[in-house]
Amino acid sequence: MREKTKLSPVPPRSSVQPETARRFTATIASVHIYLDEIRTFFAKDLGITGPQVSIMMTIKGLDEADGVSVRHVARALHVDPSFITTQTKLLEKRGLVRRQPDPTDARVVKLSLSDKATKQIAAMTVDECSVNDVVFADLSDEELDQLNDQMNEFKDRLEKTCRRLAGGF
Repeated sequence: MREKTKLSPVPPRSSVQPETARRFTATIASVHIYLDEIRTFFAKDLGITGPQVSIMMTIKGLDEADGVSVRHVARALHVDPSFITTQTKLLEKRGLVRRQPDPTDARVVKLSLSDKATKQIAAMTVDECSVNDVVFADLSDEELDQLNDQMNEFKDRLEKTCRRLAGGF
């Protein structure tokens, strides 16, 4: 049997019961599945895969006019850079992504969306707004921002915990 590990330093004990935490985790897992189904729906409309939509949206979100590196996209999506390289080459063949060497470091590939991709994403926005009207019907922008901040804090704690688990606590 595996030996229990301890976190160090010991954080304050949570008042959350294990069953409550398990229910929350199951809910988050279900949310992920539904979000993935929605992403796949949009991907089909664009003639690409769900992960490719995620890559394109990540490029769109991270690009500050001079492209974004493969490494940054991989880090944002928590995948291996080789996956991003493979998928963006496929997207490049479809005319949706531009891949160019970084002028300051030829080892780095910078990614940006093509005009075709930008137009397709803009056309998708109408459907996206309709979906958002249903998904976020009871939330204001402020409430959604607050929930997003809380989920980001939760994600950061999960990341910290994963690092500690990998290090043996």
